[in-house]
Amino acid sequence: MDTSELRTLLTPDGLRLLDSLPPFDQKADVVSQVARLRKEGHSPELVAAVLSQAKLRAKGHAKFGDFADSMLFTEAGLEQATRLAVASSHAGRFRKAGVTRVADLGCGIGGDALAFAALEMGVVAVDRDEVTAAIASFNLAPWSAASVVHATAEEVDLDGVDGVFLDPARRTAGTGQTSRIQDPSQWSPTLDVAFGFAERFPTGVKLGPGVDRELLPSDAECQWISVDRSVVEVGVWFGPLARPGIRRAALVLGPDGPAEMTAPGDSDDVEVGELAEFVYEPDGSVIRARLIGDLARSLGATTISRDIAYLTAPTSEPTPFAQCFRVVETLPLDEKRLRQELKTRGIGRVEIKKRGVDVDPAAFRKRLQLKGSNEATLILTRVAGRHTALLCERVA
Repeated sequence: MDTSELRTLLTPDGLRLLDSLPPFDQKADVVSQVARLRKEGHSPELVAAVLSQAKLRAKGHAKFGDFADSMLFTEAGLEQATRLAVASSHAGRFRKAGVTRVADLGCGIGGDALAFAALEMGVVAVDRDEVTAAIASFNLAPWSAASVVHATAEEVDLDGVDGVFLDPARRTAGTGQTSRIQDPSQWSPTLDVAFGFAERFPTGVKLGPGVDRELLPSDAECQWISVDRSVVEVGVWFGPLARPGIRRAALVLGPDGPAEMTAPGDSDDVEVGELAEFVYEPDGSVIRARLIGDLARSLGATTISRDIAYLTAPTSEPTPFAQCFRVVETLPLDEKRLRQELKTRGIGRVEIKKRGVDVDPAAFRKRLQLKGSNEATLILTRVAGRHTALLCERVA
């Protein structure tokens, strides 16, 4: 979206037309819909703008629920926006720490700022991109305590602010397709500048979950968050936003609500043990936080091989921090043998997981020539250092 498209959309007629559209249907005849709107007298530019927003609002439901129906988005802004459940977790930290007015530096379309405002905190939302800042203004308009500034994190006036939240831009500028920037010194603001705010304010910094751990400060709490088994971020928390005695945390947000593991640092690994009846795949947040050892001890489990993030135990224990599988058969990692075994068992649908082996799951599945009505999970990994295929079934 460019400035011209935004101007076209942000008119009374444009917003009325957008709100009048039926829910976006991926299978709908877009050509007929465009023709109908053009016949009603709407300009090509406005039709394109509202249909694009309708599509983004539909995608926005995954992150914002029904709030998405009254929001505006850019493609890049929606992709990078914090999910509402995660933003609420951020906001809760600030409120618990007694912060009353937050500067959200690098606010994007305003996802985190919405959560701050909903908890009745004052918010100064700042973004360097003009179109993105304008969209954040629209999304935050219902909250009188929220304001938006088009500026960089380094230049904005922070008078009256008593807490700072940053989401450094880690992609090239723009509102459409963007590319990732790997060098932290090229982020906006840079990582050094972002962490430097902690010298003046209670500060939280949102980073990608795969950030180099060597860049994370030892005096901060680092919390990896997963949503529905997908790790979405690591939050780095300073001052009163960091919980006493906690430097590593894994927060799992799933259908059963939040669950968290915490520790004063990376946990010690457990020993390699004999493959038992059950295998656990730790949640990605637990792996990133390096709390696998603590999880293993809580389950009475060992690892199946050195440096492989699979655990094994003789019993199945329910846990939100891992998925559990019962081992049906242990086989060598040999395609011909596996193909025959799956055929014999009538297995036509296979979920393939892998760690520690160089296998393309999609290509491997195709070569198995699956047929049958049964289904299973195939774990391709190393057991005691040997390449192995574990034929498994999920434990509910």
